[in-house]
Amino acid sequence: TSVRLPAVVILLAWTSTVQSSPGDKEPVYRDCVKLCVRTNCTGARLRGFQSAQPQYMALTGWTCRDDCRYQCMWTTVGLYQAEGYRVPQFHGKWPFARFLCFEEPASALASLLNGLACLLMLLRYRSAVPRQSPMYHTINAFSLVSLNAWFWSTVFHTRDTYLTEKMDYFCATAVILYSIYLCCVRTLGLRRPAVSSIVGVFLILAFTSHVSYLTFVSFDYGYNMAANTSIGLVNLLWWLCWCWQNRGTLPYWWKCGLVVLLLHGLALLELLDFPPMLWVLDAHAVWHLSTIPVHFLFYSFLIDDSLYLLNTEKMGVKVE
Repeated sequence: TSVRLPAVVILLAWTSTVQSSPGDKEPVYRDCVKLCVRTNCTGARLRGFQSAQPQYMALTGWTCRDDCRYQCMWTTVGLYQAEGYRVPQFHGKWPFARFLCFEEPASALASLLNGLACLLMLLRYRSAVPRQSPMYHTINAFSLVSLNAWFWSTVFHTRDTYLTEKMDYFCATAVILYSIYLCCVRTLGLRRPAVSSIVGVFLILAFTSHVSYLTFVSFDYGYNMAANTSIGLVNLLWWLCWCWQNRGTLPYWWKCGLVVLLLHGLALLELLDFPPMLWVLDAHAVWHLSTIPVHFLFYSFLIDDSLYLLNTEKMGVKVE
Protein backbone atom coordinates (compact mmCIF):
# COMPACT_ATOMS: atom_id res chain seq x y z
CA THR A 1 0.00 0.00 0.00
CA SER A 2 5.67 5.15 -3.47
CA VAL A 3 3.95 4.24 -0.23
CA ARG A 4 3.05 1.00 -1.31
CA LEU A 5 6.54 2.13 -1.95
CA PRO A 6 10.05 0.74 -1.99
CA ALA A 7 10.36 -2.00 0.46
CA VAL A 8 7.20 -1.76 2.23
CA VAL A 9 3.76 -2.81 2.24
CA ILE A 10 4.49 -5.94 4.15
CA LEU A 11 0.92 -5.78 5.32
CA LEU A 12 -0.54 -3.90 2.37
CA ALA A 13 -2.29 -6.86 0.91
CA TRP A 14 -3.67 -7.96 4.25
CA THR A 15 -7.22 -7.22 5.23
CA SER A 16 -8.25 -10.37 7.05
CA THR A 17 -6.79 -13.80 7.50
CA VAL A 18 -10.02 -15.69 7.97
CA GLN A 19 -13.24 -16.13 6.03
CA SER A 20 -15.51 -16.35 9.07
CA SER A 21 -15.52 -14.70 12.50
CA PRO A 22 -17.37 -14.97 15.82
CA GLY A 23 -20.04 -12.48 14.80
CA ASP A 24 -21.20 -14.21 11.64
CA LYS A 25 -21.10 -17.60 13.39
CA GLU A 26 -23.65 -16.44 15.96
CA PRO A 27 -27.03 -18.18 15.57
CA VAL A 28 -28.80 -14.88 16.28
CA TYR A 29 -26.99 -13.26 13.34
CA ARG A 30 -27.63 -16.16 10.99
CA ASP A 31 -31.30 -16.42 11.95
CA CYS A 32 -31.69 -12.66 11.57
CA VAL A 33 -30.22 -12.74 8.06
CA LYS A 34 -32.40 -15.69 7.02
CA LEU A 35 -35.55 -14.02 8.31
CA CYS A 36 -34.67 -10.67 6.73
CA VAL A 37 -33.94 -12.22 3.34
CA ARG A 38 -37.10 -14.33 3.42
CA THR A 39 -39.21 -11.33 4.43
CA ASN A 40 -37.71 -8.52 2.36
CA CYS A 41 -35.80 -9.96 -0.60
CA THR A 42 -38.50 -11.63 -2.65
CA GLY A 43 -41.52 -10.52 -4.65
CA ALA A 44 -43.10 -7.13 -4.06
CA ARG A 45 -40.86 -6.27 -1.10
CA LEU A 46 -37.74 -6.83 -3.20
CA ARG A 47 -39.13 -4.60 -5.94
CA GLY A 48 -39.88 -1.99 -3.30
CA PHE A 49 -36.34 -2.20 -1.97
CA GLN A 50 -34.88 -1.82 -5.44
CA SER A 51 -37.07 1.15 -6.34
CA ALA A 52 -36.24 2.94 -3.06
CA GLN A 53 -32.51 2.14 -3.15
CA PRO A 54 -30.28 5.14 -4.00
CA GLN A 55 -28.63 4.88 -7.39
CA TYR A 56 -25.12 5.05 -5.94
CA MET A 57 -25.88 1.99 -3.79
CA ALA A 58 -27.15 0.03 -6.79
CA LEU A 59 -24.16 1.03 -8.91
CA THR A 60 -21.73 -0.19 -6.24
CA GLY A 61 -23.47 -3.56 -6.05
CA TRP A 62 -25.36 -3.38 -2.75
CA THR A 63 -28.10 -6.01 -2.82
CA CYS A 64 -31.07 -6.70 -0.58
CA ARG A 65 -29.17 -9.60 1.01
CA ASP A 66 -26.18 -7.32 1.66
CA ASP A 67 -28.47 -4.85 3.37
CA CYS A 68 -29.90 -7.62 5.53
CA ARG A 69 -26.41 -8.67 6.59
CA TYR A 70 -25.54 -5.06 7.41
CA GLN A 71 -28.65 -4.52 9.54
CA CYS A 72 -28.31 -7.88 11.30
CA MET A 73 -24.65 -7.16 12.03
CA TRP A 74 -25.66 -4.14 14.10
CA THR A 75 -28.42 -6.10 15.81
CA THR A 76 -25.83 -8.66 16.88
CA VAL A 77 -23.35 -5.98 17.98
CA GLY A 78 -26.05 -4.40 20.12
CA LEU A 79 -26.77 -7.73 21.84
CA TYR A 80 -23.05 -8.31 22.48
CA GLN A 81 -22.66 -4.87 24.04
CA ALA A 82 -25.82 -5.22 26.12
CA GLU A 83 -24.39 -8.42 27.63
CA GLY A 84 -21.00 -6.81 28.24
CA TYR A 85 -19.09 -8.81 25.63
CA ARG A 86 -16.37 -7.52 23.34
CA VAL A 87 -17.47 -6.31 19.91
CA PRO A 88 -17.11 -9.25 17.47
CA GLN A 89 -15.82 -9.29 13.92
CA PHE A 90 -18.00 -10.35 10.98
CA HIS A 91 -16.61 -12.18 7.97
CA GLY A 92 -13.05 -11.31 9.01
CA LYS A 93 -13.72 -7.60 9.53
CA TRP A 94 -14.78 -5.25 12.27
CA PRO A 95 -18.26 -3.69 12.03
CA PHE A 96 -18.08 -0.30 10.29
CA ALA A 97 -20.73 2.38 9.98
CA ARG A 98 -21.51 2.62 6.29
CA PHE A 99 -21.35 6.12 4.79
CA LEU A 100 -23.24 6.42 1.52
CA CYS A 101 -21.83 3.45 -0.44
CA PHE A 102 -18.54 3.34 1.47
CA GLU A 103 -18.16 0.15 3.49
CA GLU A 104 -15.02 1.33 5.32
CA PRO A 105 -15.11 5.13 4.99
CA ALA A 106 -11.86 5.96 6.80
CA SER A 107 -9.77 3.36 4.97
CA ALA A 108 -11.29 4.36 1.63
CA LEU A 109 -10.52 8.03 2.28
CA ALA A 110 -6.99 7.22 3.45
CA SER A 111 -6.33 5.12 0.34
CA LEU A 112 -7.62 7.94 -1.86
CA LEU A 113 -5.39 10.48 -0.10
CA ASN A 114 -2.37 8.19 -0.51
CA GLY A 115 -3.12 7.95 -4.20
CA LEU A 116 -3.47 11.73 -4.51
CA ALA A 117 -0.18 12.27 -2.62
CA CYS A 118 1.52 9.79 -4.95
CA LEU A 119 0.08 11.53 -8.02
CA LEU A 120 1.07 14.99 -6.77
CA MET A 121 4.65 13.92 -6.11
CA LEU A 122 4.89 12.08 -9.42
CA LEU A 123 3.94 15.30 -11.20
CA ARG A 124 6.51 17.18 -9.13
CA TYR A 125 9.12 14.55 -10.01
CA ARG A 126 8.35 14.89 -13.72
CA SER A 127 8.68 18.68 -13.55
CA ALA A 128 11.95 18.59 -11.60
CA VAL A 129 13.80 15.74 -13.32
CA PRO A 130 14.71 15.70 -17.04
CA ARG A 131 13.70 12.62 -19.02
CA GLN A 132 17.38 11.94 -19.70
CA SER A 133 17.97 10.89 -16.08
CA PRO A 134 18.86 7.15 -15.98
CA MET A 135 16.11 6.26 -13.47
CA TYR A 136 13.40 8.50 -14.93
CA HIS A 137 11.35 5.88 -16.80
CA THR A 138 11.74 3.20 -14.11
CA ILE A 139 10.49 5.57 -11.43
CA ASN A 140 7.57 6.70 -13.61
CA ALA A 141 6.56 3.10 -14.17
CA PHE A 142 6.82 2.35 -10.45
CA SER A 143 4.64 5.35 -9.66
CA LEU A 144 1.95 4.18 -12.10
CA VAL A 145 1.97 0.71 -10.52
CA SER A 146 1.59 2.36 -7.11
CA LEU A 147 -1.24 4.60 -8.28
CA ASN A 148 -3.04 1.55 -9.63
CA ALA A 149 -2.66 -0.19 -6.27
CA TRP A 150 -4.04 2.79 -4.36
CA PHE A 151 -6.96 2.99 -6.79
CA TRP A 152 -7.91 -0.63 -6.10
CA SER A 153 -7.35 -0.16 -2.38
CA THR A 154 -9.86 2.70 -2.48
CA VAL A 155 -12.33 0.61 -4.47
CA PHE A 156 -11.93 -2.39 -2.16
CA HIS A 157 -12.53 -0.35 1.01
CA THR A 158 -15.51 1.24 -0.70
CA ARG A 159 -17.07 -2.10 -1.63
CA ASP A 160 -15.67 -5.48 -0.61
CA THR A 161 -16.48 -8.03 -3.33
CA TYR A 162 -14.75 -11.08 -4.77
CA LEU A 163 -13.25 -8.99 -7.59
CA THR A 164 -12.23 -5.93 -5.57
CA GLU A 165 -10.58 -8.07 -2.89
CA LYS A 166 -8.51 -9.94 -5.45
CA MET A 167 -7.50 -6.75 -7.26
CA ASP A 168 -6.46 -5.12 -3.98
CA TYR A 169 -4.32 -8.11 -3.01
CA PHE A 170 -2.77 -8.65 -6.45
CA CYS A 171 -2.00 -4.97 -7.08
CA ALA A 172 -0.38 -4.70 -3.67
CA THR A 173 1.87 -7.64 -4.50
CA ALA A 174 2.72 -6.02 -7.83
CA VAL A 175 3.94 -2.90 -6.00
CA ILE A 176 6.17 -4.88 -3.67
CA LEU A 177 7.69 -6.84 -6.55
CA TYR A 178 8.18 -3.73 -8.66
CA SER A 179 9.84 -2.00 -5.72
CA ILE A 180 12.38 -4.83 -5.71
CA TYR A 181 12.94 -4.21 -9.41
CA LEU A 182 13.36 -0.48 -8.72
CA CYS A 183 15.94 -1.28 -6.07
CA CYS A 184 17.72 -3.68 -8.41
CA VAL A 185 17.92 -1.15 -11.24
CA ARG A 186 19.28 1.53 -8.91
CA THR A 187 21.86 -0.64 -7.18
CA LEU A 188 22.95 -2.98 -10.00
CA GLY A 189 21.15 -2.31 -13.26
CA LEU A 190 22.73 1.03 -14.11
CA ARG A 191 26.11 -0.66 -14.41
CA ARG A 192 24.89 -4.11 -15.41
CA PRO A 193 21.61 -3.77 -17.37
CA ALA A 194 21.52 -7.50 -18.10
CA VAL A 195 21.25 -8.22 -14.37
CA SER A 196 18.18 -6.02 -13.92
CA SER A 197 16.61 -7.55 -17.05
CA ILE A 198 17.06 -11.06 -15.68
CA VAL A 199 15.67 -10.02 -12.29
CA GLY A 200 12.73 -8.33 -14.03
CA VAL A 201 11.84 -11.51 -15.92
CA PHE A 202 12.11 -13.53 -12.71
CA LEU A 203 9.82 -11.10 -10.86
CA ILE A 204 7.22 -11.25 -13.66
CA LEU A 205 7.24 -15.04 -13.49
CA ALA A 206 6.96 -14.90 -9.70
CA PHE A 207 3.98 -12.55 -9.91
CA THR A 208 2.28 -14.69 -12.55
CA SER A 209 2.77 -17.83 -10.46
CA HIS A 210 1.55 -16.08 -7.31
CA VAL A 211 -1.63 -14.78 -8.93
CA SER A 212 -2.29 -18.09 -10.71
CA TYR A 213 -2.00 -20.07 -7.48
CA LEU A 214 -4.31 -17.75 -5.56
CA THR A 215 -6.81 -17.64 -8.43
CA PHE A 216 -6.92 -21.23 -9.68
CA VAL A 217 -5.66 -23.37 -6.78
CA SER A 218 -6.47 -21.79 -3.41
CA PHE A 219 -6.87 -18.26 -2.15
CA ASP A 220 -4.74 -18.90 0.90
CA TYR A 221 -4.55 -15.81 3.13
CA GLY A 222 -1.68 -17.26 5.15
CA TYR A 223 0.39 -18.01 2.05
CA ASN A 224 -0.32 -14.56 0.61
CA MET A 225 0.76 -12.91 3.87
CA ALA A 226 3.95 -14.99 4.08
CA ALA A 227 4.85 -14.31 0.45
CA ASN A 228 4.39 -10.55 0.74
CA THR A 229 6.24 -10.41 4.04
CA SER A 230 9.20 -12.34 2.61
CA ILE A 231 9.65 -10.19 -0.48
CA GLY A 232 9.08 -7.06 1.61
CA LEU A 233 11.93 -8.05 3.92
CA VAL A 234 14.20 -8.71 0.92
CA ASN A 235 13.46 -5.21 -0.30
CA LEU A 236 14.01 -3.72 3.16
CA LEU A 237 17.44 -5.29 3.59
CA TRP A 238 18.50 -4.51 0.03
CA TRP A 239 17.69 -0.79 0.34
CA LEU A 240 19.24 -0.52 3.81
CA CYS A 241 22.48 -2.14 2.59
CA TRP A 242 22.63 0.36 -0.29
CA CYS A 243 22.00 3.27 2.10
CA TRP A 244 24.76 2.09 4.42
CA GLN A 245 27.24 1.70 1.58
CA ASN A 246 26.52 5.20 0.25
CA ARG A 247 26.18 7.09 3.54
CA GLY A 248 29.56 8.77 3.03
CA THR A 249 29.05 9.83 -0.60
CA LEU A 250 25.36 10.69 -0.98
CA PRO A 251 24.16 13.43 1.42
CA TYR A 252 20.53 12.47 0.88
CA TRP A 253 20.97 8.74 1.67
CA TRP A 254 19.16 9.17 5.00
CA LYS A 255 15.87 10.00 3.22
CA CYS A 256 15.78 6.55 1.65
CA GLY A 257 16.73 4.81 4.89
CA LEU A 258 14.14 6.74 6.89
CA VAL A 259 11.39 6.01 4.34
CA VAL A 260 12.11 2.29 4.43
CA LEU A 261 12.21 2.16 8.24
CA LEU A 262 9.12 4.34 8.62
CA LEU A 263 7.03 2.26 6.26
CA HIS A 264 7.94 -1.02 7.91
CA GLY A 265 7.52 0.49 11.36
CA LEU A 266 4.14 2.02 10.53
CA ALA A 267 2.95 -1.31 9.18
CA LEU A 268 3.12 -2.59 12.76
CA LEU A 269 0.07 -0.43 13.50
CA GLU A 270 -1.92 -3.27 11.93
CA LEU A 271 -1.05 -5.41 14.93
CA LEU A 272 -3.13 -3.15 17.22
CA ASP A 273 -6.32 -4.48 15.58
CA PHE A 274 -8.86 -2.68 17.77
CA PRO A 275 -12.62 -2.22 17.16
CA PRO A 276 -13.17 0.93 15.08
CA MET A 277 -13.50 4.16 17.05
CA LEU A 278 -16.88 5.74 16.35
CA TRP A 279 -17.39 2.68 14.11
CA VAL A 280 -15.15 4.33 11.49
CA LEU A 281 -11.46 4.48 12.46
CA ASP A 282 -9.64 1.17 12.99
CA ALA A 283 -5.95 0.21 12.98
CA HIS A 284 -5.91 -0.41 9.24
CA ALA A 285 -7.24 3.09 8.53
CA VAL A 286 -4.75 4.62 10.98
CA TRP A 287 -1.93 2.80 9.17
CA HIS A 288 -3.04 4.07 5.77
CA LEU A 289 -3.42 7.62 7.12
CA SER A 290 0.06 7.51 8.66
CA THR A 291 1.73 6.65 5.34
CA ILE A 292 0.45 9.73 3.49
CA PRO A 293 3.32 12.08 4.54
CA VAL A 294 5.94 9.47 3.65
CA HIS A 295 5.25 9.98 -0.07
CA PHE A 296 6.71 13.46 0.14
CA LEU A 297 9.96 12.28 1.74
CA PHE A 298 10.26 9.38 -0.67
CA TYR A 299 9.90 11.52 -3.78
CA SER A 300 12.29 14.06 -2.31
CA PHE A 301 14.83 11.24 -2.25
CA LEU A 302 13.95 10.16 -5.79
CA ILE A 303 14.34 13.70 -7.12
CA ASP A 304 17.70 14.19 -5.38
CA ASP A 305 18.98 10.83 -6.57
CA SER A 306 17.75 11.23 -10.15
CA LEU A 307 19.42 14.64 -10.47
CA TYR A 308 22.61 13.22 -8.97
CA LEU A 309 22.61 10.38 -11.49
CA LEU A 310 22.01 12.80 -14.35
CA ASN A 311 24.93 15.02 -13.27
CA THR A 312 27.33 12.13 -12.77
CA GLU A 313 26.40 10.72 -16.18
CA LYS A 314 27.15 14.09 -17.82
CA MET A 315 30.52 14.21 -16.08
CA GLY A 316 31.30 10.62 -17.00
CA VAL A 317 31.63 9.59 -13.35
CA LYS A 318 31.05 5.94 -12.42
CA VAL A 319 27.70 5.50 -10.68
CA GLU A 320 27.65 3.65 -7.37
